[in-house]
Amino acid sequence: RGEVAKGSAEIFFRKVKFWKEDGQEEAPPNVDGVNYFHVKVVGLLFVATTRVNVSPSLVLELLQRIARVIKDYLGVLSEDSLRKNFVLVYELLDEVIDFGYMQTTSTEVLKSYIFNEPIVVDAARLQPLGPAAIFMQGTKRMPGTAITKSVVANEPGGRKREEIFVDIIEKISGYILTSEIDGTIQMKSYLTGNPEIRLALNEDLSIGRGGESANDYRSSYGSGAVILDDCNFHESVRLDSFDMDRTLALVPPDGEFPVMNYRMTQEFKPPFHINCLIEEAGHLKAEVILKVRAEFPSNITANTVVLEMPLPKYTTRASFELEPGVTGQRTDFKGANKKLEWDLEKFVGGVEHTLRAKLTFSQELHANIIKEAGPVSMTFTIPMYNVSRLQVKYLQIAKKSSSYNPYRWVRYVTQANSYVARI
Repeated sequence: RGEVAKGSAEIFFRKVKFWKEDGQEEAPPNVDGVNYFHVKVVGLLFVATTRVNVSPSLVLELLQRIARVIKDYLGVLSEDSLRKNFVLVYELLDEVIDFGYMQTTSTEVLKSYIFNEPIVVDAARLQPLGPAAIFMQGTKRMPGTAITKSVVANEPGGRKREEIFVDIIEKISGYILTSEIDGTIQMKSYLTGNPEIRLALNEDLSIGRGGESANDYRSSYGSGAVILDDCNFHESVRLDSFDMDRTLALVPPDGEFPVMNYRMTQEFKPPFHINCLIEEAGHLKAEVILKVRAEFPSNITANTVVLEMPLPKYTTRASFELEPGVTGQRTDFKGANKKLEWDLEKFVGGVEHTLRAKLTFSQELHANIIKEAGPVSMTFTIPMYNVSRLQVKYLQIAKKSSSYNPYRWVRYVTQANSYVARI
């Protein structure tokens, strides 16, 4: 609204980039009376500024939606694609926000107002950041065109490939004391003519506890039933037959959108079991033994597994010992914030890995060494696996003709949201 200085982008960047390099403290959200909101999507920062008192969650949701709309139109969300499509992105922002007021974030509605064609960026040259990499499975790769295709640009030769993608994405929080799954069924459609879709989920799916006791609730884990605490649906979903046969009917709008969001706190088997032992090993020395076991099948491989563990504040040095013959693992001691970091490029199901770390202290600990260290936090991505066992049984598309048979892709992925194990 013209109330913020033109150099606010540079002020924001410098505050975020150079504020406390060790990551101990976040940059301030308010500088000289200007409020800064930002989200990070595949390495890009989307920032909003205001001088008025506004709901932070509203602005953060708007920024996420703006990122999604830009991705729908460009196909690939990257610095290169933003530079090449600057005029198109500016046009999108001009329609989404008018004088600081939101108008619409619907990809389908925006089609009537957007006239610039996207300049397609070659996705093969891009690094596999964020969503583009989550469906890697060993050396194999699920079709990635849902990530790198614009909803408005035609394929080479003017044709449009008829296909639809359904992604079941689950994020795990907690570990032992409290565990929770936040899940989304995400859809992206490249079907012409807006045909109706029918999506069938597990027949034994239950929503809410239904008045059962806690024991009954947990015992259902062994019976194979899927019990969700709660869920919500996209406005395009019709639930006429959901109670009867667990099918969702919808006419998918253009762009990527969540068909269904759900939450689950039912007892479930965590994908990784973490065991940590720390004990004194002489004067000013201690030893940490960290064991991690993958509790999923051997035909599944987790990617980008990282374990972090805060060490006692008097730690000056750490030497690491990995299992003999292992590859694709890296260890590091972050001296600035006293953290142990263990990166595993790939983690095959059913396998256990061990790390030994020998610590050296600058002075004797005045408290229990276990209280001074931990907890162990873990991040990971497991393609083609989901903990809740929620499944898409079939994906039915209303036929226009007997020869109409579009491609259907259903993919699963489990990620860590806040996976923490106490020592």
